[in-house]
Amino acid sequence: MSLGEIFYSLLFKPLQLIFEVIYVFAYDVIGNPGLAIIVLSIVMNFLVLPLYIRADAIQEEERKIEAKMRKGVTHIKKTFRGDEKMMMLQTYYRQNGYKPTYVLRSAVSLLLEIPFFIAAYRFLSGLELLKGVPFGPIADLGAQDQLIRMGNITINVLPIIMTAVNLISCVIFTKGAAPKTKIQLYSMAIFFLFFLYTSPSGLVFYWTLNNLFSLIKTIFYKLKNPGKVLGVVFSISGIILGCAAVFVYKNPSMAKRLFILCCGVAFQLPLAYQVFKSKIKFNINGGQYKPDSRVFHAGGLFLSILTGITIPASVIKSSAQEFVNINHYQNPIWFIVGSFCIAFGTFVIWFGIFYRLAKPAVRVYFDRIIWVICGIAVANYMFFGNKLGTLSPSLTFETNIRFGLREILINGIAMVVLAVSYYILCKYHYKRIFKVALVFILALSVMVPVDVLSINSQIKDINKTVDTGEDKPRFTMYKNGKNVVVIMLDRAMGEYVPYIFNEKPELKEKFAGFTAYTNVVSFGGVTNTGSPALLGGYEYTPLEMNKRSDELLVTKHNEALKVMPVLFDQNNFDVTVFDPVYANYQWIPDLSVFDDYPKIKRYITKGKFGFKESSEAIFNQWYKRNMRNFFCYSIMKISPVAFQSYIYNNGNYYTSEQYIDNKANVQTVESVYKAKGLPSEFLKSYCVLDNMPNITKIDDGSKNSFMFMANDTTHEPVLLQLPDYVLSEEVDNTEYHDKFMENMVVNGRRLDMDFSLLQVTHYHSNMAAFLKLGEWLDYLRENGVYDNTRIILVSDHGRPLWHDKNRYLPDGTDTEIFYPLLMVKDFGATEFTFSDEFMTNADVPTLATKGIINNPKNPFTGKEINNSAKSQPLYIFSTDIWNVSENNGKTYKPGDWYRLSNGNMHDINNWEEAGKNTVLPDIN
Repeated sequence: MSLGEIFYSLLFKPLQLIFEVIYVFAYDVIGNPGLAIIVLSIVMNFLVLPLYIRADAIQEEERKIEAKMRKGVTHIKKTFRGDEKMMMLQTYYRQNGYKPTYVLRSAVSLLLEIPFFIAAYRFLSGLELLKGVPFGPIADLGAQDQLIRMGNITINVLPIIMTAVNLISCVIFTKGAAPKTKIQLYSMAIFFLFFLYTSPSGLVFYWTLNNLFSLIKTIFYKLKNPGKVLGVVFSISGIILGCAAVFVYKNPSMAKRLFILCCGVAFQLPLAYQVFKSKIKFNINGGQYKPDSRVFHAGGLFLSILTGITIPASVIKSSAQEFVNINHYQNPIWFIVGSFCIAFGTFVIWFGIFYRLAKPAVRVYFDRIIWVICGIAVANYMFFGNKLGTLSPSLTFETNIRFGLREILINGIAMVVLAVSYYILCKYHYKRIFKVALVFILALSVMVPVDVLSINSQIKDINKTVDTGEDKPRFTMYKNGKNVVVIMLDRAMGEYVPYIFNEKPELKEKFAGFTAYTNVVSFGGVTNTGSPALLGGYEYTPLEMNKRSDELLVTKHNEALKVMPVLFDQNNFDVTVFDPVYANYQWIPDLSVFDDYPKIKRYITKGKFGFKESSEAIFNQWYKRNMRNFFCYSIMKISPVAFQSYIYNNGNYYTSEQYIDNKANVQTVESVYKAKGLPSEFLKSYCVLDNMPNITKIDDGSKNSFMFMANDTTHEPVLLQLPDYVLSEEVDNTEYHDKFMENMVVNGRRLDMDFSLLQVTHYHSNMAAFLKLGEWLDYLRENGVYDNTRIILVSDHGRPLWHDKNRYLPDGTDTEIFYPLLMVKDFGATEFTFSDEFMTNADVPTLATKGIINNPKNPFTGKEINNSAKSQPLYIFSTDIWNVSENNGKTYKPGDWYRLSNGNMHDINNWEEAGKNTVLPDIN
């Protein structure tokens, strides 16, 4: 971020964010971009109305003082000269309680208008949602209105109407004012005419509405009973709003309908107050207390640190490398800087402006309320809404946020109790608040350098990876040699394979020669525990890893990772490794683990390729979005749970880009049938499979080659457009439901989808991977390297998706989490078959070396590589601690163990507990 960007984020970004949230919410409800502008103008003007009323009062006070002193000032200026005149003026000002700096009071309204104008200008002038959209006589809200055409000459009418309304308002407002005030306001009206004349009509329309609101406000000032008139206007508006919610608004969700009705009811409050105010004894005087700006600003600073630093840092440091794109490097700490700037601008600068313009008696209540908000924020963040699932680098969860009524009620009661308690404490211990506030601020601030150091320590080796990796991923396959390919599809579901080939029988031709194994087990349910055995064989199961308790897990993992590449390298194969999973226990693989083997080529492919747009364009959209959304995520986390799902907004946080093709970097899933947007995390890996033909180089030589690749396409759930499972900015699979469910039956066994979003989206991502791999296999055939290639498709683990209750263990564990993909095509194989032979993903090294490396041995331990161990009972390890930044000691942290016997993982009777929360199982 440049200094200019930081300044903008501090002063204008909070306002622009408010503009965007209000506009997107209005558009989501109304569905019309032009009407949404009207709602935006109304809401924004009412939100800042107290600010402008107070500013106008200050301005009027300045005018009165100036008028009162005008005669005396004029006399002094005429009578005295030089220093004597200055001394007399200073004395006169002091006698009247006036300071020369008070002259700025006359410009308060203008000074407030500038940042709001800049924020509105930046938001509406670049709002792609308005481009090409007509509204009434306006042909395009994203362009000049050009309402009058005379041959080749066009005249923009909206800026002229805007200026006319502005001038009328100036005439009424400046009646009896000093000439300089009139000149000031008239000049600004003319300035806006020229400045906005060529601006998009949507922006000019908004500013015209603002000027109209200002005119109405000025007229209200001249009425005898402006409060009652305003109350009646509000009441009528509320009735119209309520009727619209009930009779006009089509097919809204119940939550949206209730929200609109609540707004309509709230609009009755001003009139009710005017009617019953004589019976209500309510006086804001602050009692015996005086406002303490230190208390208020300390509260603002506390909220700024909490939402701008503490919460974003906790997300990033949990897995910092996930927030780094190896191809377009940016330190993720900039996300914290960006969110803190927005938070500081919101809670310190803009809250501070409201505070300064408030009357002293009101400020006393602001001092208390800000700390009530702080207390509620901390409670919500620490104790509620903490089980939302896995958070992606795009700040989205795998499923939409939902809370049960019980949790909402408990949280609501807790918030009321906390609010009352904090308010009482703040009221009766007012003098101590500031000291306590400093302690809280210090407590948060102390953690800032700790978090920053933690993040930097996780990404410190990434530059080394950038230097080590080649720019263009490429591997060579030889027409007259032997090629061995191992592709690890992270979290690919073995359960889905029969159903995928049932739905798409043409895949059997593409995968001719493959044997799909349907009785496969993994030794762990997460990559950290499930991949080492896949990479290095039975010496690297969780049991064997934990037995070597004198070595670090990262050392053993790196060893497993290198077993096949080094073994094939030693046997004169041309070796290439793509995205070696968790190399050096880094989320972005540390390619330097292969530095001792210079002939082994290694690359990072994830995020290297783009879809429709370049990978750089996709990254820039993701980066810009996260710079905004980290603050929004923090606001969600500190809010009562009843509001969190609405703030989350299906992962969009009310960004306007969710409606623009190729700009929505997350997929907003409305149901199991409908979704919008392209998910960036899925694209990073899917585009690699899409580019496999470009990565693959065909050579006529007789050398042998080995390639290992890890790919996350199947790890990222996504909703694709049926029937071809293609990416689309707008997915609607409603008409394909019946056909889809028909395909979920194989050999009389139905795969229970239960219309679960996670089930459907996982199935889609798995299907997408197979379709792209099928295209690559056709490419290999066309280039004469299919028959002489051994290909192993495997995954490190499955996922508990609750398809079959008959496969749940007594403790509730779904064995599907231990059911990985395993498909093998050997040299010269031609038929596609299924096999229920018992296999494990630790068989991969044995399968890869079979028949082409004599007596293969582990290059690091010297032990023979074979699969004889699976004839004995197998010990399967289950843990929720998947993150290698946490589970990285000398043994895996204690978890649950299961013993599998008799060679059939689908028979629940073959499973038994072998240890709960232990490092090693009971093997007796």
